[in-house]
Amino acid sequence: MKSAFVTVGTTSFEELIAAASAPETLQALRSLGYGRLVLQVGRAAAAPAPFRTAAFTLDVFRFKESLAEDLENADLVISHAGAGTCLETLEKGKPLLVVVNEKLMNNHQLELARQLYRDGHLFYCTCSTLLESLKSIDLSTLKPFSPGQPEKFAAFLDRVIGFE
Repeated sequence: MKSAFVTVGTTSFEELIAAASAPETLQALRSLGYGRLVLQVGRAAAAPAPFRTAAFTLDVFRFKESLAEDLENADLVISHAGAGTCLETLEKGKPLLVVVNEKLMNNHQLELARQLYRDGHLFYCTCSTLLESLKSIDLSTLKPFSPGQPEKFAAFLDRVIGFE
């Protein structure tokens, strides 16, 4: 059974939680062969209730000491565009769909997601386009991200954020 993992990190990203747990999104995941969605909701004010049916399981939690096991078990990661989460997911070789938080000021998340998309490492969308993105992306086209070069990633972030 394929599993998808949604993470918002330590933030509050209500729109992503709502979009990822919407009935039409769950149905799309089921039609793509996913039988489980693990939803890390962070500081969200409200969280959907977990459930289990014969065809689908929704697990929900706020925080854990480490997300490494959840990332390892995921066949698809849907994440906020935090640099740490993106790097950890890509280094594990997991397909990544980044959902950019359009409400952030000076949106460096969009710049990071856009560049990693141009490099072929991930797909990105917004909460309003999550459903359509899930239906249309081809995860097999993603290029592996070379792990173990944090200085290159740091230089890349500096460039994207404008520190260079």
